[in-house]
Amino acid sequence: MPILALDTTMQACSVAIARDGEILARCHRPLERGHAEELLPMVEAVRRQAAIEFAELDLIAVTIGPGTFTGVRIGLAAARGLALVGAVPVLGLGTLEVLALAAPVGEPVIAAIDARRGEVYAQAFDGAGEAVTEALARPPSDLPPPPSPAGNLVGTGGALVRPVMPDWRLLDAVQQPDAGVLARHADRLRHRASAHGGPAPLYLRPTDARLPDGRGN
Repeated sequence: MPILALDTTMQACSVAIARDGEILARCHRPLERGHAEELLPMVEAVRRQAAIEFAELDLIAVTIGPGTFTGVRIGLAAARGLALVGAVPVLGLGTLEVLALAAPVGEPVIAAIDARRGEVYAQAFDGAGEAVTEALARPPSDLPPPPSPAGNLVGTGGALVRPVMPDWRLLDAVQQPDAGVLARHADRLRHRASAHGGPAPLYLRPTDARLPDGRGN
């Protein structure tokens, strides 16, 4: 059965549909803002390209963060809404895990996102793509020692981490999460899916936004 995957967590918006690990249709656009306006038209375009109906979807997969607060919320809200229409479960995967899954198989990976304010969101994975550390937000110099002496660095924070891990190779081609990667791996990970309520967002630190009275939103 087809799987729809969405990502809006960072500086891109992407949608993909896969069946049995094979991509049927995919759209990926660099995008600093405007994810809310672009996402659903992209979903419809990809659905038409894949020549399927929404009723055929078996699973919806979405990145849950970390990333931009607005982007994380947009993707989760869309996934939950689409899942309600078709009564299908929702699989949520962390943005760092999706970045790591885009790296070559068999090599350790540290996925890192530039979190601003001198910090990165980072998480380490083994060669099979399994997490070996928790996702965390820290300055690169305060990251725990890597579980392997060398491997691959992916994500927008990779260049910030490399000075403190010089033996690790920076993969410039893997900067933004891609719904195509999520779609290809979603069937294998469907046991994590939630049938009720959908996955929760992963923020790692409080929002920078403040209401007029000083409270976070």
